[in-house]
Amino acid sequence: MRSGVLDKKSIRQNISSELQAMDRMTYEQFSYLIGNVLVETDDWKSSGTIGLTVSRFPEVDTWQLIRTGWEQGKRIVVPKCIPETKGMSFRRISAFTQLESSFFGLFEPIESQTEEISKDEIDLLIVPGLVYSRKGYRTGFGGGYYDRFLTDYHGKTVSLAFSRQLAEHVPVEEHDIPVEKIITEKGLIDCNNVN
Repeated sequence: MRSGVLDKKSIRQNISSELQAMDRMTYEQFSYLIGNVLVETDDWKSSGTIGLTVSRFPEVDTWQLIRTGWEQGKRIVVPKCIPETKGMSFRRISAFTQLESSFFGLFEPIESQTEEISKDEIDLLIVPGLVYSRKGYRTGFGGGYYDRFLTDYHGKTVSLAFSRQLAEHVPVEEHDIPVEKIITEKGLIDCNNVN
């Protein structure tokens, strides 16, 4: 765990390097453990519509979670970024063939093959990030897309992270909204109950 306060740019660089150095076997094992914890939570079980990003290494693998959601009859919605406004919408996918590679190598839904789902319909949102405090504050990837989306989102929020992404201190700005829970390979952190 890192201690001391660093600026967001330094934090992003440090944790990105650390995650990139993770070996594939550890990555797959930890992603599997994290996914298993998530699908056993009441948050997952009680949610009909789940919003999450389509991961790319070294983010916690969400591909299997998407498959599991489909197998359980859940509506899976993934983000489509709108760079001009730095906003995003979520669109329902029912097959990986409905994705295309977009800017920064992200996988996003093909608009002509997917339908937009309003944020009020998303029961559970899996919020990505690079570094997290145990109180649920996060440093993201720098675009601010989720910060803006969360301002008027009222559903449940969970982040998936490797334990090495937890830090003692994360710079917090006035507009930052913490997630409710963080799941690592070591288990679930209820951010509302952290002192």
